[in-house]
Amino acid sequence: MKLTSATLISTLAMASCTTYVGQTYSALLGDDLLLSGGSYSSGGGITLAAEFREKDGRTLLCGAWAQSKEQSILTKGVAKNVLASGAIYQGRDRVAQGLSFMQEVAPTAEYTGSDALCRLTERPWKAGDDAQDFTIRLPRKLVYQDVDDLGGGIFVYFTQTGPGAGSP
Repeated sequence: MKLTSATLISTLAMASCTTYVGQTYSALLGDDLLLSGGSYSSGGGITLAAEFREKDGRTLLCGAWAQSKEQSILTKGVAKNVLASGAIYQGRDRVAQGLSFMQEVAPTAEYTGSDALCRLTERPWKAGDDAQDFTIRLPRKLVYQDVDDLGGGIFVYFTQTGPGAGSP
């Protein structure tokens, strides 16, 4: 896979801006999930399910993700890179940056009960947080390019469009 130097630099910069503290925990996702994801311009996509809990007075982010079973060979193996550039916000405040720590699961119509990995964030838990509006942001991303000498080529993009992994 060929990537531009700008893509690599932005990925490294975002990875260094993590807002996590402590270790990773395992959990099962509950039924109050935030779902999002997106699609590749070549077909297929990703679904991400996240949940927020209180732990030691801080916000614990738990999540799992799935990718389409059928997708272009050009997008095989790029999902972690897409998730690494993702972030979760509450209003205008960034709660977490870099979502690639989450557990990969099989695509399904219902993510409640799915195995998840959780990370404790730096953000203090506030009363009523479980009912607040959190949003997942996955930036549009060039995930594959192959340019020929004549100026043509193949370009594959990931775009946040909502859950995109489909279900069996």
